[in-house]
Amino acid sequence: MKLEVILERYPYRFIQFGKLKNGYPDFRIQKMNNITWRYNDMYLLDSQAQLDCCIEDPEYVKWLDPDPEVAAYPRKSDTCKSPYLS
Repeated sequence: MKLEVILERYPYRFIQFGKLKNGYPDFRIQKMNNITWRYNDMYLLDSQAQLDCCIEDPEYVKWLDPDPEVAAYPRKSDTCKSPYLS
């Protein structure tokens, strides 16, 4: 199986990893591990349409990320203002 990088947008990269048994391309999102400095599979995409959506909307990729520290689609109400700042 040949790994083909479609797009790299740190810390994510979008790849095609050969073909599935049914003949469709195997698209994946990989995320950089800051400790090992290697990419690991984060999410296996269902279709080309989902890959296109991920490339167009970076917030959607964050939404798919299982890391709880990654916030997707932030709102103004998601932040706290310090009472000490004027």
